[in-house]
Amino acid sequence: MPIIGQLCVVLTSIVAVLTGLAFFKFYDSFITVPELPNFELDKWWGPNTTKPLDTSIRPYRVVFTDAMQENLRVLFDHYRGRRRVKSLNESWSYGVHSDALGQVFAHWQFKYPFRERVRYLNKFNHFKTNIQGLDIHFVHVKPKVDKNVKVLPIILLHGWPSSFRDFFEVIPILTTPRPGYDFVFEVIVPSLPGFVYSQATTKRGMTTYEIAIIMRNLMRRIGHNKYYIQGGDFGHSIGSHMATLFSNEVLGFHTNFPVNFSKLAQLIWVFGSIWPTIIGGEHSDRMYPLSEKLSYLIEESGYMHLQGTKPDTIGYALQNSPVGMAAYMLDRYMMFTNSSNKDTVAGGLESISVTDLLDNVMLYWITDSMTTSLRLYKESFVNYETEQILGRIPTTVPTWGLRMKYELVHQPNWILKWKYPALLGTTTLDVGGHFAALERPRELADDIFKAIKNFLEH
Repeated sequence: MPIIGQLCVVLTSIVAVLTGLAFFKFYDSFITVPELPNFELDKWWGPNTTKPLDTSIRPYRVVFTDAMQENLRVLFDHYRGRRRVKSLNESWSYGVHSDALGQVFAHWQFKYPFRERVRYLNKFNHFKTNIQGLDIHFVHVKPKVDKNVKVLPIILLHGWPSSFRDFFEVIPILTTPRPGYDFVFEVIVPSLPGFVYSQATTKRGMTTYEIAIIMRNLMRRIGHNKYYIQGGDFGHSIGSHMATLFSNEVLGFHTNFPVNFSKLAQLIWVFGSIWPTIIGGEHSDRMYPLSEKLSYLIEESGYMHLQGTKPDTIGYALQNSPVGMAAYMLDRYMMFTNSSNKDTVAGGLESISVTDLLDNVMLYWITDSMTTSLRLYKESFVNYETEQILGRIPTTVPTWGLRMKYELVHQPNWILKWKYPALLGTTTLDVGGHFAALERPRELADDIFKAIKNFLEH
């Protein structure tokens, strides 16, 4: 055989082998369902090596002391006495607009009713209990109903920069009987580890699936081996992991951030820009044009990169300035509530209660928990591969999704069903954004009732 022919055979063989390896790599990384990793269900996260068997559940109360308020006043005076930098234009394109921040600052300084808000935050019962070495805080509300009304346990999971406070308008709706439904909810709303009143670990590795285990153990501590889950933002990831790891315990999963985070789902989204309506159907405008959506996500994800790489640096900076912390949190709330808020001076403040927003700022400030909350981003980045593995393992738990109009990511049901094959349905609304509990408590609560009714009927 001529040497050219031999070279062609060799090159063809090499190409065939490389193509085969590429297809195998693609199949292994995108298509196959991986084995469920083994996890420690009692891993110790406490600050020491001793393991006291304290299983008590202790009452707790939110406190805004006079000393806390005086400290804030001193810092407020320092901020007010300095020359503030004015924004360059009539939008939030450079971040929080100075006029909007001034409005929030003035409200916090002169109109925020400290004593009234403490009473409000304590209107439900608070508790703490030690789970795997950490004191975990939670709100627990039991409904008062007739015997013919079923009471179903549900855990509501927040994200960042949220807290248990986001659900305070949702709780009364979920615990009140309504026509057409023979059930109400016993509501448990925890603070995630390192957030607000829940203790932070001093050890590395506290990512969303480890928190999922803690939340499951919390529900068992309270006395529930079977329960429902609702979550958004990080609460979605934690709830999803709970449904995957403990499918025999979770009765149903409701999410207001219905997303399949697998690599294949992201790949389909990118390729789908060629045929948007085929991929996205009637809601393709919420997914495309791709360039516009990617531009928005890139512009608004800088905080995630910073928190995912240097959380302590930004955390220390924020924790030493109440106004700086308010500005940072305000930027996320406004931009994720509606992307068009960036184009105005008010930034959407006219559509949301400043007092409600400041409740969350106060909770992060007085608990000195901003830095420890940001570490969850770092841990999620570091443990990305395991997060991906769990994201590719289908869960048999009945699932329901609520899509708000301005949610960060939109995916059609057929993509969601790769991860959630028992997806019984989704609700798509023309209102609301990423923080459904705070923005649209009535719509969120209504959809939870709708979802659980579907779960019970199947």
